[in-house]
Amino acid sequence: MSRDLSSPIAYVIGEALIDAVTHPGAPAVEHPGGSPANVALTLGRLGRRAQLLTHLGRDHRGDTVAAWLEQSQVSVDDASRGALRTSVAHALLDDTGAASYEFDLTWDLPDGHVVPGDAVVVHTGSIAATVQPGGAKVHALLASARDHATLTYDPNMRPTLMGSPDAVREIVEGYVSLCDVVKVSDEDLAWLYPGQEPHDVARRWAGQGPAFVVVTEGGAGALLVTHDGRTLTVSAPRVDVVDTVGAGDSFMGALIHGLWQHGVLGGEHREELRALSDDALTQIISQCAAVAAITVSRAGANPPWLGELPR
Repeated sequence: MSRDLSSPIAYVIGEALIDAVTHPGAPAVEHPGGSPANVALTLGRLGRRAQLLTHLGRDHRGDTVAAWLEQSQVSVDDASRGALRTSVAHALLDDTGAASYEFDLTWDLPDGHVVPGDAVVVHTGSIAATVQPGGAKVHALLASARDHATLTYDPNMRPTLMGSPDAVREIVEGYVSLCDVVKVSDEDLAWLYPGQEPHDVARRWAGQGPAFVVVTEGGAGALLVTHDGRTLTVSAPRVDVVDTVGAGDSFMGALIHGLWQHGVLGGEHREELRALSDDALTQIISQCAAVAAITVSRAGANPPWLGELPR
């Protein structure tokens, strides 16, 4: 698939690593992964020009990750190879295919880096947005790009790395207030705000700056709350689940793709983004659910290509 190298880009900032996936009763199998990397991969497969700023080692695993991204038309920013070694996430799958994680990870970014001026959207989330010293640099990079780019965020919490909800809640809320679009799972909201209804949190977040907040609910579908209080829901297609690795990331990538289809990405289109109709938002989120359904129907973080989507 060719790309117009003069076209705008989606610039994704965050971890790319090796997922060592262990199924019950089986040895670990290594796959490239990382939440923001999976978002970039989804965008590349959906025909978008995507670039990833990450933190890879100049080792075999780093080469594996870079090659995996490039095969899906994602370029890796030249500033991404400064790690002493490439990080590893150990994904432990239960009998239902749901994953829990343990990490051997470092995260940092070079000082003085600048978001490319042709980026119409800048996305981040998960480990990269909170783990220091890189997390503070990520926030600063997003803030610096706000005039010319739409900003998107998926908290994608990893409690084994992030500590207690109290330790990261303020950081997460800072990104929510900064960004135009937020996607979050109901499980993440339940962890971050114990005892509070995820839908109530989403409504509160939607009033703090974003055009809208999407809450994914696994097989139950997704809920969307707009900045002016409208609430929309979509159901998830029924599929046989192989595992859930990368499902939320493919949903996020499809969300950016859908906004791109509607011509509302870029800082100059912020008001158009906030004015999207219920029909447009429902169409976008329904496509996201279809993309995630394909991802969970096969092993690992393996989102669909554009030609695989239902028409």
